[in-house]
Amino acid sequence: MEFKVKTDKEAYNLEAFVKEIGQDLLVAIWGGERPHIGAVAVAQPRPSLKDHSLRSATASVFCYPGHKDDIIAKEAAEKISSALDTNVTVTAGMHWDNIDEAGIRTVIENSRQLVTMIIEEIATKESK
Repeated sequence: MEFKVKTDKEAYNLEAFVKEIGQDLLVAIWGGERPHIGAVAVAQPRPSLKDHSLRSATASVFCYPGHKDDIIAKEAAEKISSALDTNVTVTAGMHWDNIDEAGIRTVIENSRQLVTMIIEEIATKESK
């Protein structure tokens, strides 16, 4: 299985490519004027530490110096891993010149929307 998804807001849109590799997932998230790979996060599902009946995930992150894409990569990897109970690797890299705080908040909101779209797409395909 492989597919692409994209947010459709007015500004600061993100795209993602998702590929199933065995039972694991590889997810690339990018956007902006100069897309790149700024961070990589790997996540593994596990029982929640607060409530063992719930799923959570543990993630490790590598971020290139000067990049802040690790925040989006880590959150995406953990959410996808815990929701789908599988190992996930996420690359993230997005850049907009002169982005302000409101723009950064929009990018984070868009990344969360993108993750929801990914989880829903996979859940729909798995239920068929």
